[in-house]
Formats: sequence, structure tokens, C-alpha cells
Amino acid sequence: MFRSLTNEEIATLERQGCTCADWSGVEVSAAFSPANIRNVEFSGKIRLGKLDGNFYLPGGTVRKSSISDVTLHNVSVGDNVYIRRVATYIANYDIADNAYIENVDSLVATLDSTFGIGTEVSVLNETGGREVPVYERLSAQTAYLIAMYRNRHEMVERLATIIKVHAGKLYGTRGKIGAHARIVNAGAITNVNIGDHADIEGSTRLSDGTIASSECDPVYVGRDVMADGFVFASGSKVDAGAVIHHCFIGQGTTLTHLFSAHDSLFFANCACENGEAAAIFGGPYTVTMHKSSLLIAGMFSFLNAGSGSNQSNHMYKLGPIHQGVVERGSKTTSDSYILWPAKIGAFSLVMGRHVNHPDTSRLPFSYLIENRNESFLVPGINLRSVGTIRDAQKWPKRDKRRDPDRLDCINFNLLSPYTVGKMLSGIKLLDELERTAGLTAERFAFQTMTIDARALRKGRDLYRLATDKFMGNSIIHRLGDALLGSDSEIADRLAPTHPAGKGRWVDVCGLFAPKSEVDAICNAISTGDINSLDALEKAWHKLHADYYDMEWTWVAETFESWYGKPVASLTSDDLRKIINRWLESVTTLNAMLLEDARKEYSLKSRTGFGIDAPAEDADDDFTSVRGQYDSDPFVEMVMAHNVAKTALAAKALALLPD
Repeated sequence: MFRSLTNEEIATLERQGCTCADWSGVEVSAAFSPANIRNVEFSGKIRLGKLDGNFYLPGGTVRKSSISDVTLHNVSVGDNVYIRRVATYIANYDIADNAYIENVDSLVATLDSTFGIGTEVSVLNETGGREVPVYERLSAQTAYLIAMYRNRHEMVERLATIIKVHAGKLYGTRGKIGAHARIVNAGAITNVNIGDHADIEGSTRLSDGTIASSECDPVYVGRDVMADGFVFASGSKVDAGAVIHHCFIGQGTTLTHLFSAHDSLFFANCACENGEAAAIFGGPYTVTMHKSSLLIAGMFSFLNAGSGSNQSNHMYKLGPIHQGVVERGSKTTSDSYILWPAKIGAFSLVMGRHVNHPDTSRLPFSYLIENRNESFLVPGINLRSVGTIRDAQKWPKRDKRRDPDRLDCINFNLLSPYTVGKMLSGIKLLDELERTAGLTAERFAFQTMTIDARALRKGRDLYRLATDKFMGNSIIHRLGDALLGSDSEIADRLAPTHPAGKGRWVDVCGLFAPKSEVDAICNAISTGDINSLDALEKAWHKLHADYYDMEWTWVAETFESWYGKPVASLTSDDLRKIINRWLESVTTLNAMLLEDARKEYSLKSRTGFGIDAPAEDADDDFTSVRGQYDSDPFVEMVMAHNVAKTALAAKALALLPD
């Protein structure tokens, strides 16, 4: 409950340098005391809480709750806050308990803003056409539908309308500064909602935004940051001179060291420094760290962009209208270049300059290499790369999201119905290329690229090994741990239990899902069965939770075309052959990984070691820094993986009836 000031309290405030044209507009809590309020100008409607707490600062300094050297206009102040030295004024804000505000130019809500909610971000096409209206709970999956499913006109319009209605509820409302928020040494802050425990330190200018900070995962906004038209999700960090215009910054994402971005989306765990992003759809784990790198008009996820990576979306005809897609898990080497439009397959490596609009989406795990202005494609070679496996292992470990309420649904699996489906399509494509050109051909033309005969055959073999690995792994996990007494029990155990999963799968920016189920969500939005953002979130999370059951439905459907026999007809003898085939694929691929890892311990890799020592002592320097091959953590992990999978195969075989 709040009450009016007493005459004695008014007199005390005036003696302490406070002024107000109409003290009747000031209300205070029952426990209010004016003792810690000095040099404050009040105007409009004011509410003040009690001021009897302490703030314990780094270095041992203690500050008592107080309000001083500030002008407050239409402001409510919670309990135990600290407000000192606001150069101009604070207007139209509700400040929650235990907030700390010091040395700020201004904090103003103009009452004609939606605080960045509903800001349209022109991803992929800078001239418009794929705008995504952002809001505080935007997920990579929802943004994917809005940006990429423009052929579903009614669905996109309905979804955009739901977001606009949500944004409209904020129009004309007061700004909010959350409990335990900290704002120090900051410039102007205009029309920004600031969540609980947010930490703003030294920002230059923030306008028209929402900082969706939370106690379990605070947001940090650091020095010299300039941002307008933005949403910062929980756990994000924007620091060190980053410049942001019309962007969504996802959970656990860091933008720092003078990075600049406009009209871009960055979802969970992106890390961007030094360079620039323009109109990108940055899916989870989009990483670019170098000053000379530019990401423009592309969709990326699980990307590692090398220094000097660049793309072009402008061919100087109808404007910057071209776009590209780099599917998940890809890497671009130093000084790589792609002329959009182009599409790069999942887990691929791009090296050199490519100006003939390649589409490698049917051939994942490939190298796309320039040689004398010609684009060469090496299919499947990344399946034997140490880097690919390390990436798949490190992404879950580098998940920075501490907020249990995770917005993005992320599947980290390297092999899935999505990637294996691509490989099966790739095998057919490579077979057709070989059949068309003839078995004696040394090179094969594929679109604007060239595939050497040896690379074609090696890639096809790698795809087959990886498919055996995935299919066998799915079968073993489906069999479970219980003994099987007969072939009929095998059929029962392997029968699909989820109606969805058949057909083509897609990567909905981090979420693997059957295309049929994504279409079902689109239809539900169009018909109004999904009519709220909360209902859409639940639909995505349900799809994510059902992944493994739907995966098995896909495996069961694909079984006969791969193994020559339907899953319902499998006998124990069939399963023994499949399990042994799986184990062989695992150990064969692991042997390739070990051979690739051994290259890091070759004589060539020792160049530069033992800088002032005799040549014979260089090995000692190398070993002291890099260690021995046999004790390398990755090598030990692969060796242990072989042992574990051999044991798993033996266990699975033991479950089968004689």
C-alpha cells in the first residue's frame, strides 16, 4: 500500500535539496523514510519504496540504498534501490527492487514505443520480402517459418499478425527496469525494457529494445555498445563497441570487439567478434571471429567462418537481392568467397573463390575447393575428418544457456534422418553421374563443379559406411537391453511406435524434423488451431521431444531399400549380420579418423618448433607442447570408442535368440 507524504517528510526532502511543483503527486510505501534522498527533482506521478538496503561492490565498497542527483518524472521506484547522478532525467519508468543506477545520461520511455518488440528484421534480402518481426521469446524455428516459408502466405500472415498483436500490447506502456538490474556509466537509454539482473556498463546508446534478462541467466551490455531496434535474450552478451541495428540476439550469444550487425538474427550460442554481419539468419552456433570477415544475406548454423570469409549478394543489376544457404556444420577457410545465390551442403568445407553459384546440398560432408578458378567438389571426405567429429562433440559442451527455459530446440546429432537422407540421395546422384559419363571417365561434371573419379568413388564408399553406422546404431538402441526369445519378439521390438517420421526430413534451423510434421504445424497456424505464440512453442518442443521415436519410424521405412529386407521380417541371423556390418563401419571410420589425427604429429607439423635449439632437439620442444600421438585426448577417445562399440556389439548379439 502507498500513502501520501507527510508535511514533515516534505520538509525533510526540501531541506535535502529536493523539489517538486506538486508534492501531492508523490506517494510512498508504509516503510518509507526520506533520509537517503537528496538533490532530486520530482514531477508527475511518483511512487517511492523504502531505502534501507546495502550494495556490496567489488573491492569491498559498500553503498547504501539512496536516490540523489536525479530528476524523476512519472517514475515508480521499488525498495532498496540506488540511483545517483542521472545527467538529464528518468521518465516513465517502473524501477524494481534492488536496482542500481549510477552515472547515466538519461532513461526515458516516450510512451509511443513497443520496446523493440515487433521490429522487422530484413534477413537474407536487404530489399525486403523475408522480414521477421522479433519478440522476446522468438525461437530459431519460428523465425525459420516466417523467413523461409514465404510460399505459405496465409501461415506467414497469421503468424506475423500474432506477433504484432503481442507487440501492440506494449504500445503506450511505461518502461521497466527489473529487480537487481545494474546500469552504470551509460549514455542515453530510450524506450528500452530491462529485465531482472541485467548488467549495463558503459553503453553509448540504447534505444527501442528489450533486454530479456533473468536471474538464472543475466544479460550483459558492455562499453561503447550502440543498439537500436533490438531484442537481447537471456544469457546474451553484447560488449566492446558492438554496433547493433534491428537485430535479435539469442540465448548464450556473444557479440563483441567492434562487431557490427544490421537486420540480422543470431540464435543460441553464436559467437561473433571483430567482423560484420548484414541481413543474415544466424542459426545456433554461428561463429565468426575475424576483422576481415563479412557474413551477408546468408542462412548459417553451426558455422565456423575463417578470416576473410566473404559473400556477395549484389550483382549490380536489380540490387542486393541474392541469398545463400550454408547448411549446418560447415566451415569456410581463410579468404574464401561465395557469390550468391548458392547452397552449401551440411558439414562441408569451402576453400577458395566460387563464383558459379554452386549447389552441393545433395552431397553433405564435402570439400568445395577452388583450383585455377574452377570449383572442385570432393564428396563425403569430411566424414573422415578429425575436425568434423571434434565439432560434433564440442557443440553440446559449449552450450552457454543457463536459463532452463530454452527458446531454441537444438539437435546435435551428426548422423540423423536429415543427413543420412542427404547421403542416400548423394549415392544415387554419384551413381547416375558415373553411369552417364561412363566408368572410364576421369572427371565428372556436376552443375558448375567438377568431381574427380577417385573422389566420386571414395565419397560414395564413405556415404555407405556412414549410413551403415547410423542404421546399425539405431537398430541396436531400438533392441534395448532385454533378451529376445524368438523372431516374433524381434519384430515386436522393432515395430515403429510413432506415426510420424516417414519421408523427407528437414533441418529447421537446429531442429531435425520430418517435413510432414513441419507442414502440419504450418497448417495448424493457417487454420487457427495454433493461435498463440505459447501454443507454437509447445508444438516445437513436442516435435523435439519425439525425435528418437520419429527417427526409428524413418529407419524402419528406409530399412528394406538399404538392407534388402523389411524390418518386420528380420530374423536373428539377419540382425547378427547387420550388427557385425555396423561394427565394421564404426571401426573403419574410426581408423580413418586416427589416420587423419596422425597428420597433426607429422614432421611437417613440427615446423617452427625448437626455434633456437639444434634440429635434433626440436622434437623435445614439440612433445612438451603438443604431447605424443598415443596420449592425445582425441586419439584416446577414438580408441576408447572402438572398445565401447565392440562391447556394445557383443552385448546386442548376446540378446538374440539362437
